Amino acid sequence: MANQSAVVDRRGKGSLALEERGWLDRFFKVTESGSTISTEMVAGATTFMVMAYIIFVNPAILSFAGIEGLQGLGPAFPAVMAGTCLIAGVMTILMGAYANYPFALAPGMGLNAVVAFQLIVGMKLPWQAAMGVIFLEGILITLLVVTGFREAVMNAIPMTLKKSIGVGIGLFIFFIGLVDGELILWGSKDLGTPVTLGNFTTGPVLVAIIGLFVTIWLMAKKVRGSLLIGILASTVVAIVVNAVAGGKAFSSPGVAVIPSAIVALPDLSLIGQGINFEVFARLGFLAAVLTIFSLMLSDFFDTMGTVIGIGGKAGWLDKDGKLPRLNRVLLVDSLAAIAGGAGSTSSATTYIESAAGVGEGGRTGLAAVVTGVLFLLAMFLSPIAGVVPAHATAPALIIVGFLMMAVAKDIPFSDLEEGLPALLTIAIMPFTYSITNGIGVGFISYTFIKIVQGKGGQLHWAMYLASGAFLLYFALPWLKVAFGI
Repeated sequence: MANQSAVVDRRGKGSLALEERGWLDRFFKVTESGSTISTEMVAGATTFMVMAYIIFVNPAILSFAGIEGLQGLGPAFPAVMAGTCLIAGVMTILMGAYANYPFALAPGMGLNAVVAFQLIVGMKLPWQAAMGVIFLEGILITLLVVTGFREAVMNAIPMTLKKSIGVGIGLFIFFIGLVDGELILWGSKDLGTPVTLGNFTTGPVLVAIIGLFVTIWLMAKKVRGSLLIGILASTVVAIVVNAVAGGKAFSSPGVAVIPSAIVALPDLSLIGQGINFEVFARLGFLAAVLTIFSLMLSDFFDTMGTVIGIGGKAGWLDKDGKLPRLNRVLLVDSLAAIAGGAGSTSSATTYIESAAGVGEGGRTGLAAVVTGVLFLLAMFLSPIAGVVPAHATAPALIIVGFLMMAVAKDIPFSDLEEGLPALLTIAIMPFTYSITNGIGVGFISYTFIKIVQGKGGQLHWAMYLASGAFLLYFALPWLKVAFGI
């Protein structure tokens, strides 16, 4: 044993000879990262459980499921569901194996709505041409990664903004959890408030409340896998509540019921149909370029916020706020956009729900590989995956959002030039349901304040370029009206 190299894990539990560690441990550097194989497995499963809603929500949006008069405009629901699982599975495994981070990818919420309601309904593009826009956006953003531009922009962000992005995403996740669990509801002008308390007498809200208390209790007792256990327990409660209500407690059919089938063959007929360049002929060159640019900006900065936010919470950022192996993360994320377009599932991107796995202790790409494998299995086991309602995963999101808020104590809110842009970044994300909007407002305000205080020379050139791009991004609606697009 004297000639064997040993690795001491961060938790102080002694050393483990390199030759005695399994190949998974060695490949993903699990012990060196202060984790264990079992912890990574639980973390990967937790991330999947929190993200599983996308398997059904993405095809529902893209196929216009349940929207009278719009059925048939988008790709078929079963095919989008299978493609969603395939793209999410393959790209998440690639992220884990190549970048060695527990980041999971899937078709992005928000971007899929843009594809459906802006490109297909608003611009009247065939869905194949709309997916072609995503495909081209993915190629553009990949070129920015290959040239090093995307990483340069991320590394140029001041530390205060990086911290505020992480806090903003935490508040965003917290807010998503409250909305998914129907603990709060969208308000109205009549109520005089944008949001209001949910109806705590309904079965689904009861599921979310019970799940939240169970998860908090598990966290307080420091039970391993508390988030995952909380999701599973909430799902059991949801099934019971739904049964008592005669199967009508939840609006989504098939949710919170014992599935009648376990295995279903996937329909992969959409793969390759999004490699389409019809948008230029349909919209004209200028309109097509502006459309591709707006989607690229959203994709560009959504991922930036996610990576910085989760990386900061996990302690991966160095003293300058830079993430090791960042270019690998960005390359996989960019290729995922291409894959999402080509596979007709909308742009795939790094998910903020990855924070749930990190919250369970996931520190390596092994957790991502587990998540990816579960997505691939979901292609065949979609009836089981569909049982888990959003109300059962909502408590996990609420807890993860809380955990990500801790870094707020390090933001100097009493300092105008640092604190105000930070507050705007944090607030705009959940209030507009957009990470990109929050980052954009933060960038522009930070740059503006530095300039008027005569400190413009302190800013990196990439901050000016990014702020200018965001000004164009926010001006796009006006430009489209001005040019009659």
